[in-house]
Amino acid sequence: MPTVIPAIVAPSATEPMFTSTIERRDVGPKDVRIDIRWAGICHSDIHTVNGDWGAQHYPLTVGHEIAGTVAEVGSEVTKFAVGDRVGVGCMVNSCRECANCLAGEEQYCLNGMTGTYGARDVDGSITQGGYSTGVVVTEDFVLRVPEAIPFEKAAPLLCAGITTYSPLRHWNAGPGTRVAVVGLGGLGHMAVKIAHALGAEVTVLSRSLNKNDDALALGADHYFATEDPETFRELRGAFDLIINSVSAPIDVNAHLKLLALNGTLVNVGLPPEPLPVRVGNVINSRRSFAGSNIGGIAETQEMLDFCAEHAIAPEVEITSADQVNEAWARVLASDVRYRFVIDIDTLRS
Repeated sequence: MPTVIPAIVAPSATEPMFTSTIERRDVGPKDVRIDIRWAGICHSDIHTVNGDWGAQHYPLTVGHEIAGTVAEVGSEVTKFAVGDRVGVGCMVNSCRECANCLAGEEQYCLNGMTGTYGARDVDGSITQGGYSTGVVVTEDFVLRVPEAIPFEKAAPLLCAGITTYSPLRHWNAGPGTRVAVVGLGGLGHMAVKIAHALGAEVTVLSRSLNKNDDALALGADHYFATEDPETFRELRGAFDLIINSVSAPIDVNAHLKLLALNGTLVNVGLPPEPLPVRVGNVINSRRSFAGSNIGGIAETQEMLDFCAEHAIAPEVEITSADQVNEAWARVLASDVRYRFVIDIDTLRS
């Protein structure tokens, strides 16, 4: 029989979240049951509940930045044991048979990967996320959290970390490359830390100068305010790679002009609105406008190990289960530096 557990539930797109219960399936032969300890708050959670990316099934529990410990393993599980520190990110399954899955790119599953929340699960139910006390996930989509990563800071790596690590690796950020990061929020601050650790020259492009000191402390070499028109004149053709972490419209065409020959502007933020592009701005200097979506399971584990090796962790603010609505309001107001993490023990109590 399914297990009923405490969770933070969104009843609709317009009503506040509240504490209730959800069901978790029984542990199957290849499943891992995780006692969730920490759950990160991602802007994607808010977009999803608000219906910005399409209609949702309510009530819905979101959260795809999950860190906890293994509480039970199925009879055929070989990768994990009770007590292990583990994490779950933005997906909990895929077909595992298509060309993309076989290439280790499960996030691009040709048959549609199964999101951690709001997706149709194998049993026909709607997946429910990490703002809850536990989750059951097939072992192939569970990540090992290295001991070197502070446990309360691990959860955001499962989305913010991999979402920025994957394009930085794919577009070969490293020594001799000039990387710009647009926006210094939950995603952007991780892009800065990872790009710096990879050896790139890192510039932050943020709306105002308010976060200049933070950016330099996080590892940026330079900082410019995009509200100053002189920025776009001074930096024309200055970058090999731009990571746009903002989930709101930006002037794509102005940012494309900041790319050097063969440069690429990669969107990892997903604004609900279309972003117009003038084709001349990509034809000129053979520029590219691209996108990137999280990373595969193997690459996500690689990212966790990289962060452990380089002492990289997100900057977090811990919040309690009864303060999640207020935390969401602060995320929308850009009033967090730089990621909220829910202490799930406060949900248990």
